Amino acid sequence: VIQNWQLLPESEAKVLPDYIPQQIQQDYYEACRIRDLSSKASATLSRRCLQGMIRDFWSIEKARLKDEIDDLEEKVDSDVWASIDAVRSVGNIGAHMEKDINVMIDVEPGEAQLLIGLIEQLVEDWYVSRESRRKRTEALKNLAADKETQKNGKVEQNREENEGS
Repeated sequence: VIQNWQLLPESEAKVLPDYIPQQIQQDYYEACRIRDLSSKASATLSRRCLQGMIRDFWSIEKARLKDEIDDLEEKVDSDVWASIDAVRSVGNIGAHMEKDINVMIDVEPGEAQLLIGLIEQLVEDWYVSRESRRKRTEALKNLAADKETQKNGKVEQNREENEGS
């Protein structure tokens, strides 16, 4: 075997909901597509995707991703924060050249997949959970409004019946 590749589907990416910002979707899909071809580039895209998610979901914007992640520390569980910081660290391998250009640190496909897995988890925990909560709240508000309308209709009906007797 000289080379192995997956023809269709072109990656193992999960389909992201439409309410995820387009740029985050694009970075995620691209990170999945190139995971085996260039794991370092995939890690860099996961890092970029993470930064986009922090900026969009948490409205944290700083000059450096490290500062954004530090701001996030008090808002998320400690294990999630540690994982997020790890994505930043590994993604930096592809995003920034080492001071000694002869030092090369590789990222393996399995390692890049770990970063992609965290992005998928954060999409679920942050965006999907928020959207589910929003839909549930909307359904409950509609239910309460419908019940109030029914109650008011019955009260009016009882009043009319009492006035007619």
